Amino acid sequence: MSSINYSEKIPNNVNLADDRALQRALEQWQPNFLSWWGEMGPEGSHGYDVYLRTAVSVDAGGWAHFDYVKMPAYRWGIFLTPGEQDRKIHFGEHKGETAWHDVPGEHRANLRRIIVTQGDTEPASVEQQRHLGLTAPSLYDLRNLFQVNVEEGRHLWAMVYLLHRYFGRDGREEAEALLGRRSGDEDNPRILGAFNEQTPDWLAFYMFTYFTDRDGKFQLSALAESGFDPLARTTKFMLTEEAHHMFVGESGVSRVIQRTAQVMNELGTDDVAKLRAAGVIDLPTIQRYLNFHYSVTIDLFGADHSSNAATFYSSGLKGRYEEGKRDDDHRLNEHGYRLLDVQDGRLVEREVPMLNAMNEVLRDDYIKDSIAGVGRWNKVLEKAGIDFRMTVPHKAFNRQIGTFAGTRVSPDGRVLSEAEWAANEATWLATPQDRAFVASLMGRVAEPGKFANWIAPPAMGVNRQPVDFEYVRFN
Repeated sequence: MSSINYSEKIPNNVNLADDRALQRALEQWQPNFLSWWGEMGPEGSHGYDVYLRTAVSVDAGGWAHFDYVKMPAYRWGIFLTPGEQDRKIHFGEHKGETAWHDVPGEHRANLRRIIVTQGDTEPASVEQQRHLGLTAPSLYDLRNLFQVNVEEGRHLWAMVYLLHRYFGRDGREEAEALLGRRSGDEDNPRILGAFNEQTPDWLAFYMFTYFTDRDGKFQLSALAESGFDPLARTTKFMLTEEAHHMFVGESGVSRVIQRTAQVMNELGTDDVAKLRAAGVIDLPTIQRYLNFHYSVTIDLFGADHSSNAATFYSSGLKGRYEEGKRDDDHRLNEHGYRLLDVQDGRLVEREVPMLNAMNEVLRDDYIKDSIAGVGRWNKVLEKAGIDFRMTVPHKAFNRQIGTFAGTRVSPDGRVLSEAEWAANEATWLATPQDRAFVASLMGRVAEPGKFANWIAPPAMGVNRQPVDFEYVRFN
């Protein structure tokens, strides 16, 4: 096997060229990664020239280099943000101690678990989205899909670097297992439930990148506080790319809503059948997609009452979102937090130690952030003079994890019987008929500057290029 040219093939700032042990590990792992990409990456795309952003360094001029790239030749680099001299751990029982540059033995298993769980989400989303390129509504959107895909691949490399560099044989075995699991596979599925769901159409993709990649923002932000300095520096750099993924989702849904509102005004109707006949996605269907993706995503934060979450925080492994901006002692031993519970058929609050509620603290921060973006979608409707408003369902709605698993709760927060849920489920969650209709609209639009009928063009192109730029060359 020929060795990898580390300065050319894997841009990095972790001194790969001089680390022979890490080189050997990656030389064994890289062919398996490329084999996985060939099998599970974007279908039919390997010969395309795609106008992609590639990170070649961490400085302002290097982290966003644009050029045409064939995706199998994309340079999946390994980058950590510059180190902070004498950085201290600023939360948990180790608060005030020097941040760790190697894995503390007592935290090894938990750190490996955190890194593997995060790493598993990255290839999973590529697998979920691998067929979408065949039905892209424009070259602009196709290019954005591929940008998300290659950056998820780079984020996988980021976690694999940590496993190879700091966890020895266990790390190498976990890195191989990340390529062995498959999204939705009955025998060897991805670790987290949302990453085993299908992403069968572009409305689902936009909802996924808005809601589920936003979970990524909050999880990475919490890990960027970690007392394990290589993990903190790695995830900080990943956040620069995650922002684009959320933009793809927020702007994508906004453009779908904009186009639907336009046709509603042209036809003077909100009749679902007439709007579907006109080839746009009616607003109630968009709301049902929203309800599904939001509820599936907030399950990703885990159980609302969790001893593992308490351990991760107290040990200095995983902080809160924007930990440094919080005005408390950053140990939280004497702090409480109010959780929702179900008693006698209604939702009530109960107070628990905040350390055990760290998943819920992060979930609540996520919910606030999600609601703000949905408000921006509503401004599109307001500007168009449409009365309909998108809403975020109650946090207990359609939950499969934690206190509310198995409890039927309406989008407005009422505890329901099974019969009430069954009578209303098709009003609240996308039905097979809804998904079949949306699927019927999907078809690739491959002419520069042209867009599918069900979505509005963007306000501007990528990297100051015009909207009708040839973002993908099919060759």
